[in-house]
Parts: sequence; C-alpha cells; structure tokens
Amino acid sequence: MQQHSNPTSTSTPTLAPTAAPVAGKRRRRTVTAALAAFLAVAGLSTAMTPGAQAADNPYERGPAPTTSSIESVRGPFAVSQTSVSSLSASGFGGGTIYYPTTTSQGTFGAVAISPGFTATESSIAWLGPRLASQGFVVFTIDTNSTLDQPDSRGRQLLAALDHLTQRSTVRNRVDSTRLGVMGHSMGGGGSLEAAKSRPSLQAAIPLTGWNTDKTWPELRTPTMIIGADGDTVAPVSSHSEPFYQSLPSTLDKAYLELNNASHFTPNTSDTTIAKYSISWLKRFIDNDTRYEQFLCPIPRPSLTIEEYRGNCPHNS
Repeated sequence: MQQHSNPTSTSTPTLAPTAAPVAGKRRRRTVTAALAAFLAVAGLSTAMTPGAQAADNPYERGPAPTTSSIESVRGPFAVSQTSVSSLSASGFGGGTIYYPTTTSQGTFGAVAISPGFTATESSIAWLGPRLASQGFVVFTIDTNSTLDQPDSRGRQLLAALDHLTQRSTVRNRVDSTRLGVMGHSMGGGGSLEAAKSRPSLQAAIPLTGWNTDKTWPELRTPTMIIGADGDTVAPVSSHSEPFYQSLPSTLDKAYLELNNASHFTPNTSDTTIAKYSISWLKRFIDNDTRYEQFLCPIPRPSLTIEEYRGNCPHNS
C-alpha cells in the first residue's frame, strides 16, 4: 500500500497540543487491534477449513467431480510414468506405473491391472494415464506368460501390488491400505481371484471377465462387474451375470453391461468403462462419496449401457 505523509502545519494550534495526537494514537491502536483480531480469526478459519474437510474424508483427492470431468480423457492431475523390468519383478512380468506427479495432496490409492489371455500389457495400457490423472497410482502389468490362467493372474496382481507398495520407486506415494484390482478377460477373472485371496482390497473391477469358477459368495471387496452385450468369448450369460448374481447381497456391488460392445471393447479407450471405473474406484478406494452421484440412482439404459444393476445407496 502506498503511504502518504501529512503536510507539516505552520499554523498555531488553538487546542492543547497533545490532545489530538493522543486521541489519534488511541484510535490507531484500537483499529490495529481490531484488524489483528480479524486477521487472526480469518487465518484460523482458513486454516481450519481444509482440516475439517480432511477430518470428514482424509482420502479425497482432486476437485469435486462433474460428468464432464470423469468422462474426460485426462483428469485434473498431471501424470508421470516409470517402467518396471520383468527382471526386477517378482511373481509377475513387470509393467508400467502411472502416478500423479504432485506430492502436495499426500499419498494416493492404487490399482493393479492385468491383461487377458494371450495379451500383453499394451492391451490395457490406455487405462494407466486415464485413471492416474484422476488421482490414483496405476500399475498396468505383463503376466509371466500370456497363457496364464485366472488363478495365476490373481496371484500376479497381488504380487504387483506388493511390489508397488514395498519396492517400487514410487512406494512413498502410495497408501498401502487403499488398493484395488482390475483386469480384462482372464485378467478380469484374476481380479476376482485376487479379491477372494485378499479381502482387504477396497475395489475389484473385472472387464468382460472370464473364469471357470462362476460363484463368488466369499468376496468381501466392493466389486463392479463390467460385461459386453456382444461378447462371444466370455458371454455375459455364462460369466459376468453369474459372477454378479453370486456376490453376497450385503456386498457393495454393481453389474454394468455395455451396449453394442464386444469382448475386446476394454482393449481400447472407452469413455463408459472409464467413467464408471473411476467412480467405483473413487467411491471405494478413496471412500469419496462425491462420486456416489454417478452410481446411484442406478444408471438407466442408454446408447452405451445395455443394463445396469446394483445396490443403492452403498454401504461402505
């Protein structure tokens, strides 16, 4: 603020020479004290606001979501990536870790993603930056063999999460208590196997999943089953639907059947898969109820949704 000095008066004051200065000093002290008190309260209020929000949910990351923000190809976080060589991986085939570059918001939840039968990491790579830019650490992996079955892929997803949280170069960015799994085809079946083996997982999302085991009543992990109406490899009638129907009625669960889609739809960038995967991961890995609006009430059939089932409102 620019300061202005008062001009020096040359006239002789008619009042007592100390009266005005003393009164002025008192007024200035009063104003200064009031201003200091106001700033202290304002500062305290400002300082308390994030704390109050953190107390409500310390895991919220990023701004309040909108339909356009979760449908966007990139979310609010800038993303970096690092490769994990198969030579340094134990129990899985290596892969790529995508992570938000910021460290100002603390640690992030994480998700490991497996490809399907005969496929490599490249088939699910699009999910890496798309999910990471919404505020997750994402590990897209290669399996030990492209012919690995779901039970093996489930173990490999867990091995990848252990590598991510214990040995990776970004382990300090990950909250090891907030983890999830995803996978395509046999990798989707593997995500169910992983959730069965490790009930502490916060979310599971099989994408056009395939598994010879059709019943999953033992799952305790919030699970979103994503199937495709035109799937001839893992038809929903013999895979995704029985998977969903066998989940406990008390479990937070959802069944999303994509409209005009095939078994391989999850292998290329897909807004519907991304939108509901982001919402599910945010809701259950981050416990971020701001995303409940996209899951409940249950989405209606549309050009991209053949059918959606679920239990609303969610419990967790």
